[in-house]
Amino acid sequence: MVSPTGEVLISARWIVPVIPSDTVFENHALVISESVIKDLLPVDTARNQYPNATEIELPQHLLTAGFINSHGHAAMSLLRGYADDRELMDWLGNHIWPVEAKLVNHDFVKDGTTLAIAEMISTGTTCAADTYFFPNAVATAFIENKFRGQVAMPVIQFANAWAESEEQHIQKGLEFRDSIKDSELVSTAFAPHSPYTVTDKAFEQVQLHADELDIPIHLHLHETRDEVENAVAQTGKRPMQRMHDLGLISSTLQTIHMTQLVEKEFDLLASNGVHVAHCPESNMKLASGFCPVDELLRNGINVALGTDSAASNNNLDMLEETRSAALLSKVLTSDATSISAFEALAMATINGARLLGLGEKIGSLEKGKLADVIAVDLSAINFQPIHNPVSQLIYTATGHQVSHTWINGELLYDDYQFTLLDEGRLKAIVGEWHKKIEAIS
Repeated sequence: MVSPTGEVLISARWIVPVIPSDTVFENHALVISESVIKDLLPVDTARNQYPNATEIELPQHLLTAGFINSHGHAAMSLLRGYADDRELMDWLGNHIWPVEAKLVNHDFVKDGTTLAIAEMISTGTTCAADTYFFPNAVATAFIENKFRGQVAMPVIQFANAWAESEEQHIQKGLEFRDSIKDSELVSTAFAPHSPYTVTDKAFEQVQLHADELDIPIHLHLHETRDEVENAVAQTGKRPMQRMHDLGLISSTLQTIHMTQLVEKEFDLLASNGVHVAHCPESNMKLASGFCPVDELLRNGINVALGTDSAASNNNLDMLEETRSAALLSKVLTSDATSISAFEALAMATINGARLLGLGEKIGSLEKGKLADVIAVDLSAINFQPIHNPVSQLIYTATGHQVSHTWINGELLYDDYQFTLLDEGRLKAIVGEWHKKIEAIS
């Protein structure tokens, strides 16, 4: 029965609000009114104060903010498992880019993005930063499935199915931005691919438009040692220095990967408020290197988490990503206290919101914020006993234990079932793309 007030009361064994940090509320309830979090209080008090609310009881669940995937290429989910176990430039140049050249079009992007959205909603991600060709198709998939995200406008010097030149990428990107600027779910950014695929002239144009429109720049940077060494050999500059000279190093820059850093670059990032999206599993799979997360955080630099694409991961499970980030940092620093479970959760939630400029709207369960919420079922035997539910969330759970997902207060995943998305139809569509990909392999 739907409450006449439109209020929903979600009672849970544990609620982890993210803000305040290091906090777990037991036997509390979250009250949602339409798209907004209205209250967070003990269950009995909530029932007394909101007697007409529709109650959803989750007695063995942990409730927290939806995960924010700070970097990905959603449509590439159609290439999951394609050309695995190869070095990055071999993987890109000899396998991924050729198949993209033959198959990528509006429908490929829309269908691949929908596949990614299904995976993300069912594993607890409620917002994602995406960059790929045909951003209008990405945005359409996001909006149709009521999914939140930053859909970036790609810029690259190579011709592709979407645009033929850097200038055309920028122009088409600006047209796309105008078409979705009033969307409540979709924001945008410029996404020059990387220093080795974009010219100085294009970077300058991107910076000019980004400043005029007050939108961020999403950039692969210092992804591998070869990238940095080749740049120094060709230009005499490390890529970050080149970006600094071009005026891109600022608080609106979202840097991706950042596995190769020297001491003075930490100072440059910190003093300019640059954000970092860390993609540990993709970096490990492609042997790209290790992002020095612990040192970044100690320098006051905001570090969020991203999965990269399912083609290089091979999933979009943000819980797996948080665990990998925490464990990898402990190994690299030889410090078991590096990146605690709470810190890893923050990287997957509020830090991602801050990277996207949405920290005042999402990323934590606070009154007045948008109700992007997930529930994780901790009832299974492999979680018992539960001494610390946040430790179990980060070090034991995967996205497959996410049972409920709300975006904007709307329940899109209810007890492991999609409420809007047609899973059977989606599988059939993906099957047709699988045949097309196999036919050209």
